[in-house]
Amino acid sequence: MFPALFLPLAPEWEFTFYDVSNGHFPASVDECDAYLSTGSKFSVYDDEPWIHTLKAFVADLYVHQKIYVGVCFGHQLLAEALGGKVQKSSVGWCVGVHRFTVSGVQFVVDGLPLEESYPQWMQPFQQNVNLLMMCQDQVQVLPPDAQVLATAADCPVAMFQVGQRMLGVQAHPEFTVPYEEALMRSRVERIGETKTQQGLESLSQPLDSALVARWIVEFVASRL
Repeated sequence: MFPALFLPLAPEWEFTFYDVSNGHFPASVDECDAYLSTGSKFSVYDDEPWIHTLKAFVADLYVHQKIYVGVCFGHQLLAEALGGKVQKSSVGWCVGVHRFTVSGVQFVVDGLPLEESYPQWMQPFQQNVNLLMMCQDQVQVLPPDAQVLATAADCPVAMFQVGQRMLGVQAHPEFTVPYEEALMRSRVERIGETKTQQGLESLSQPLDSALVARWIVEFVASRL
């Protein structure tokens, strides 16, 4: 899904895939120019050896100032790997189309706060974006050096950045509407009938997945 999302915007990019749940990891942090961690059926707090290894790898990426983008599970993994906390959300599942509101970033120079501004890689800029969600876990505590970039009604940490080279996005810009619909229908017993129906009804709303994909590409490209 991600190559289909990004290659129209960055045709020169080459993708290497690592099946980390089966122990397939990069040999070193220098193996790729940038890293992307996707969604997963697992939770980042599950006691699985590969999850512990992946957290350690992401922490190592931070130490070595490598580029990292985390989506859903990858977003939550970034938080936990660097000292944050992820738990099941009190609102339950977030499914279907949700509106993200981009918040300004407060920069501090010589101890003095400057006016809030928006990241330059968010071009073209749009204050509110509609994206597909499929999660019940959320970031509850941010790691040090993190800034919230976007919030949603049921998701206070919808997008965040750590330092200048690591980005987390809770939603799924790579999902298509048919894929999201199929997931919801296959998980009705887990999600609940009411939430599922609300999610299905939301799918008629327009999406801004292509715009957010452009933002992610610009985030990565401007740091290569």
